[in-house]
Amino acid sequence: MAHRIEFKPSAVRALAGLPPKDRRRIASKIDSLAENPRPRGAEKIEGRKNLYRVRSGDYRIIYEVQDKFLLILVVKIGHRREVYERL
Repeated sequence: MAHRIEFKPSAVRALAGLPPKDRRRIASKIDSLAENPRPRGAEKIEGRKNLYRVRSGDYRIIYEVQDKFLLILVVKIGHRREVYERL
């Protein structure tokens, strides 16, 4: 069964501010998380419960998996240099 995908408002703003080519690639990666929330290459973020990160080029998608509710909450999207600040 597929997970539902939701975004924090800050993640929506970050995605909207990216160049169109990067935005399409990241949106495709996020859509694929609905079928497989822990794809190959996804890593659990240490010290955080149910928080994962997945790469898309130079960008990282930080998301929370809530299996009980079949929900993926996209928490943050950003360049690899700065995405982990104030997480």
